[in-house]
Amino acid sequence: MISQEDIFQIGSKKEFEKITLKVFRHQYDNNLVYQQFCNFLKKDKTNVKSLTEIPFLPIQFFKSHNVLSSSETIQQTFTSSGTTGMQTSKHLVTDVSWYEMSYRLGFSEFYGNIEDYYVLALLPSYLEREGSSLIYMVEDLIQSSNHEDSGFYLNNYDELISKLIELDNSGQNVILIGVTYALLDLIEKQKFQLKNTIIMETGGMKGKRKEMIREELHSILCNGFGVSKIHSEYGMTELLSQAYSLGDGIFECPPWMQILVRDTEDALTYVSEGKTGGINVIDLANINSCSFIATQDLGKKYPNHSFEVLGRFDNSDIRGCNLMVI
Repeated sequence: MISQEDIFQIGSKKEFEKITLKVFRHQYDNNLVYQQFCNFLKKDKTNVKSLTEIPFLPIQFFKSHNVLSSSETIQQTFTSSGTTGMQTSKHLVTDVSWYEMSYRLGFSEFYGNIEDYYVLALLPSYLEREGSSLIYMVEDLIQSSNHEDSGFYLNNYDELISKLIELDNSGQNVILIGVTYALLDLIEKQKFQLKNTIIMETGGMKGKRKEMIREELHSILCNGFGVSKIHSEYGMTELLSQAYSLGDGIFECPPWMQILVRDTEDALTYVSEGKTGGINVIDLANINSCSFIATQDLGKKYPNHSFEVLGRFDNSDIRGCNLMVI
């Protein structure tokens, strides 16, 4: 049996590899969808001896299959956003305490004690639908901050502007977590010169604005908020862990999460550091679903397991995910 202590107290590269292979064997045995996928690739418990030999399940399976490594009752179903008629991903979570432990410890890893911050959230697209894992996390962070001025904002931008200026001027540590287009809307209404506030963008124009490259986006946000860096969170419906960037778009993972970058032409091989490829995620907090996910994001990996997200595959580029049919 693999416990939360096994996962969340990983302290070395060797320990990570040992636990990861143990999780692979557990999920091969208990996740029928993943087992069939592995068998299709002629991979099983007998011939997977290293991280790079582990098959990564294409993320699209979360749209078409119930990806589960547990027979326990479903406690929470997280769903992705999508336009009308689009099939959305669903992440079936049998023990939501794994998610809570992951994001609480992950936040602490990068930012310290949540009680040291006022948490303001500008996440309209997520608030307006059911099943958002981001809202679940941020709501818990707001409550855990133990500050009555922490909270969500929807369309009440004027109220948020006043609160942000008031808290920042009083010397409080503030984190403003926002979906990208809403942060841009906010600085079009008000220019700031913030001294004690972290701006954290969670990505996503949600069809509200044209997409732009990170350098351009972060430059606009830095100017609008009067800050030197924009922080970012890298997470998704299909994961129970987040990576964080404290600036410049370079992300780092908590100890139980790791990124590999696959060749875009051959999903079963990996590119060297600094080369662009498809992002594969090992998320050991996903113990009860699948910890090995091939995303549709493009990125580069750097030393010390840091990485950069460069964009997404378009539909004509998913050669690396042609192993989807079981």
